[in-house]
Amino acid sequence: MTLHPEIAEFLAALPAPPEGPLDPVAMRAADEAHLPPVEERLPLHAVQDVTAKTDAGEVPVRVYTPAEADTYGLLVYFHGGAFFLGSLETHDHVARSLAQETGLRVVSVGYRLAPEAAFPAGLDDCYAAVRWAAGEDSGLDWDGATLAVAGDSSGGTFAAAVAARAHDDGFDRITHQILYYPSLDLDFDADRYPSLRENATGYGLETAGLKPFNAFYLDSGADPADPLVSPIKRTDLSGLPPALVVTAEHDPLRDEGELYGERLRAAGVAATVSRYPGAGHGFVQHFSWIPEYHRVFGGTRDFLNRR
Repeated sequence: MTLHPEIAEFLAALPAPPEGPLDPVAMRAADEAHLPPVEERLPLHAVQDVTAKTDAGEVPVRVYTPAEADTYGLLVYFHGGAFFLGSLETHDHVARSLAQETGLRVVSVGYRLAPEAAFPAGLDDCYAAVRWAAGEDSGLDWDGATLAVAGDSSGGTFAAAVAARAHDDGFDRITHQILYYPSLDLDFDADRYPSLRENATGYGLETAGLKPFNAFYLDSGADPADPLVSPIKRTDLSGLPPALVVTAEHDPLRDEGELYGERLRAAGVAATVSRYPGAGHGFVQHFSWIPEYHRVFGGTRDFLNRR
């Protein structure tokens, strides 16, 4: 299937990227320049900014409550942005849709970004936020049943790494991992996966851009050979939580996500891989208003409810 026409039209209208080195501060400002005002966002029962006091320090989180209840299943969400972009604001609409569709209380994590915060600061924040969310001191009224981690792109990297780290630490409360077009192999050799060649240009995220976009993270001390940086490098995937891996047909990262799902299943982990035709990288953040892609939230709900 060709790229969805509404996505293709949007990409065709984008201006050429500025020449020269990437400026993270300017790019973050541009990301947040055109966000809708709060009153135009999807309404929920409650949305509250909280400071999570964790072993990694104080971590800003935003808590989305879809309806009033005595206890809640929790979904802890990590935004994407190549480890140096993205925020609670840029992905607010994703967290709201996840809360509405799944019925879970969603905790979106404002983790520290590269290059200002060296590896593993962002990962530490994400892991600490999950452990905080499950604790009595968080005030989140966790029901003790569902504790999911989820993320898109680099947030999917963190979700996979958090699930693995929790397993190794004996923290067995994470029940699901949800990876939206995750970046699971930060070795960007184009010969490693066919999708790096097939989807190299013309679909938004381009293969040639992977190294410079991830350089802020890798130059901060993240080693692509480390399974906490490249989760697909982990040799033993057994015992990890059930996984939903969502991929996009026209994404350079498609094949590493699908291979990870295959390896999880081979290790005895219940893993569902769902490829969205006509989509490119970033569709959950940028194009979930298109009905064909908004169903990713319903698919997430169905995965979480599967027994």
